[in-house]
Amino acid sequence: MTPPLITLEEHYTSPKVKESSDEARSHYSHFPPHTLAKLDHLGENRIQDLDNGKVSLQVISHGPGDISPSLCTVVNDDLAAAVSQHPTRLAAFAMLPMSEPIAAAKELERAVKTLGFVGALIENHLNGTFYDHERFWPVFEKAQELDVPIYIHPTFASDSMMEHYKGNYDDSVALALSAFGWGWHHETGLHVLRLYASGLFERFPRLKLVIGHMGELLPFQFDRVCNVTARWAKKRSLQDVWEKNIWITTSGMFSLPPLECLLKTMPIEHVLYSVDYPFSTNEKGLQFIEEIEKSGLLTGEKLKLFAYQNAENLLRVKAKSL
Repeated sequence: MTPPLITLEEHYTSPKVKESSDEARSHYSHFPPHTLAKLDHLGENRIQDLDNGKVSLQVISHGPGDISPSLCTVVNDDLAAAVSQHPTRLAAFAMLPMSEPIAAAKELERAVKTLGFVGALIENHLNGTFYDHERFWPVFEKAQELDVPIYIHPTFASDSMMEHYKGNYDDSVALALSAFGWGWHHETGLHVLRLYASGLFERFPRLKLVIGHMGELLPFQFDRVCNVTARWAKKRSLQDVWEKNIWITTSGMFSLPPLECLLKTMPIEHVLYSVDYPFSTNEKGLQFIEEIEKSGLLTGEKLKLFAYQNAENLLRVKAKSL
């Protein structure tokens, strides 16, 4: 019997964001029409897709875009209104204006305390700048104070970053390599290491970060990076941070070998199921859950932790059986 399912890296887009700038519109021009249609829906069509994949609760976050504090407020208010129509099926991560960290921290507090959001999802960099710089740290300080997680999600390469991916092939290949084909994942894994190196987790020892896609390549490299980071004279080891401050979802990856690698490096209590809807389908995610149980990799109480209980504990939500 399939346990209740909670998913954490699930997306939508606001027309107000797409209309806000040429850059915002260009972010979404690469997505196929059927995906764009699903990104736009926050009502019954989305609920039907949840039912199709037996997803009890979906935590929604906005897609890519560096937008102003005022527009973030509008987007979060609109998302809160949509969630209120289906409060047992939908929850939300806030969109934050990371270009203005003080405003972002204030919006995170408003979204959690006033709108009932369960944390925030932020992009992996701000036009090529990562968040190891202390000017961004008010956001992490506020997340620790509120005891909510920050989900670091891949985003498109900046212009300067794109040069690293261009070569003796079409620019469309370079775009794929910079994004879903490779760059999104290793750049997000790199970001976690940069945050560790900067001392972020020593400053904020109770900070909770979430990353997706089976750990953004870090589990496969974990022994090696632990050996390297041990030379950096940090008060806390990477192993300690990995086990206490990082949670990992399976979003968009439905293969047993990387999951097995992840489970051998990360406590089961910090591994969570996710789909990456609508870029992946809830039906495909459900098939993966069934494959996991059939394989024996996770069964019984451990499967329940993975499927929904870890998310309940992290986000203080509740999955209801369908």
